[in-house]
Amino acid sequence: MKLQFWGAARTVTGSMHLLEVNGTKILLDCGLYQGKRKLSYERNLNFPFDPKEIDVMVLSHAHIDHSGNIPNLVRQGFKGNIYTTHASRDLCAAMLEDSARIQEQDIGYLNKKRRRKGEPPLEPLYTVQDALGSLPYFIGVPYWRPIPIAPGVTLTFHDAGHILGSAIVELEIKEKGETKRLVFSGDLGRRGLAILRDPEFLDSADYLIMESTYGSRYHETFEDATHKLRDISIRANKQRGRLLAPSFAVGRTQELVYRLNKLRKDKDIPEFPIYVDSPLAVNVTEVFRLHPECYDAEVREFMAENDNRSPFGFHLLRYVRSVEDSKSLNFVSNPVMIIAASGMCEGGRILHHLKNNISDPNTTILFVGYQAENTLGRKILDGVSPVRIFGEMYEVRARVERIDGYSAHADRAGLLEWAEHFDRKRMKHIFLVHGEEEGYTSLASGLREKGFAQVTVPERGDSFDL
Repeated sequence: MKLQFWGAARTVTGSMHLLEVNGTKILLDCGLYQGKRKLSYERNLNFPFDPKEIDVMVLSHAHIDHSGNIPNLVRQGFKGNIYTTHASRDLCAAMLEDSARIQEQDIGYLNKKRRRKGEPPLEPLYTVQDALGSLPYFIGVPYWRPIPIAPGVTLTFHDAGHILGSAIVELEIKEKGETKRLVFSGDLGRRGLAILRDPEFLDSADYLIMESTYGSRYHETFEDATHKLRDISIRANKQRGRLLAPSFAVGRTQELVYRLNKLRKDKDIPEFPIYVDSPLAVNVTEVFRLHPECYDAEVREFMAENDNRSPFGFHLLRYVRSVEDSKSLNFVSNPVMIIAASGMCEGGRILHHLKNNISDPNTTILFVGYQAENTLGRKILDGVSPVRIFGEMYEVRARVERIDGYSAHADRAGLLEWAEHFDRKRMKHIFLVHGEEEGYTSLASGLREKGFAQVTVPERGDSFDL
């Protein structure tokens, strides 16, 4: 059995790991690498293996850094099954099409510049048609149902509690008369996260591929985060201004809507209109509604107490899909809250709302997710003013707030707690992926202190015989 790491190795994007066993090549995840534009394009376009030779793929969850290069894999000749949970398959149907539109738009923008320079045009990584063409290869599998996926290899999904449909991948492998168990954590969620069940604990494995995103950091509590959301909502309402919340369409938007729903029900915040202005977020929320089997006890209890009402809909909440309805929000009377993508203000409808309101001192901009370096969101959060939006400079006079407590990733304590449940005597090797240096270095040290002897942080292309 051979394991090779081709993505999310000493970085947090592009999850992709190749397992070879019994003459079969199994790909774990196929995510988009995100970084400098030229490097990202070249790395995502050119696989380090022949896609035609991959026999089967297993997808841990639908986030684009784990699923986003599947249309390109299929486009280049992959013909096998893609095993994932039912909810992840449904999310991918919306998210891969959206990703394809972004690919086409980005390349269209680049090609305008290239034409002016006399340079040949580039092609998108994949088109909307490619994204739709990849969907028939998906096979939905329930949690906890073992299923053979290759000679001597049985797959079981366990709940990772990260986003809807996210899974811990367990592979039971029979090779040369021996049985070994390989576990891939995918992205692990936080215990106590609203809507979803907590990540499951597993008790044994021979080999573990584990994420390390927040391996050195601790999150604030959900209670503190919700108190902040309450106080910021009340203040914005008193100012009779606009509360703009850049938010990721998958997971974070639904979490925010659910928290606002509870605050409104308990009369902890005043009544004012709330709009979710993102076609992808609207589509994703519909997928959430279709999969109550993924909900945790808290949401089930909430629904039971409210005549089985959806946790993603309540009085004065509106979902906005069309461009015309989005533009009309400019004329809605204040106070109002607008939740819009993208989460880091690098595209999408939030840019239009920022352009129109960022210089108004009565506006509040609320960040509820991580802001990467050099993004517009990070610049606003760091106090940069003026900032460039659609090629023009705008003074930042709006009030800027942040809430860090709604992260869907387990923090250092959660990661170590999850790992501690594994039998140390059986565990032969832990491989840390999906993290930056501070995270994986700190987590590796913590795991060794917990008694796990072999902990490795592979580099891209590293190969191990197991």
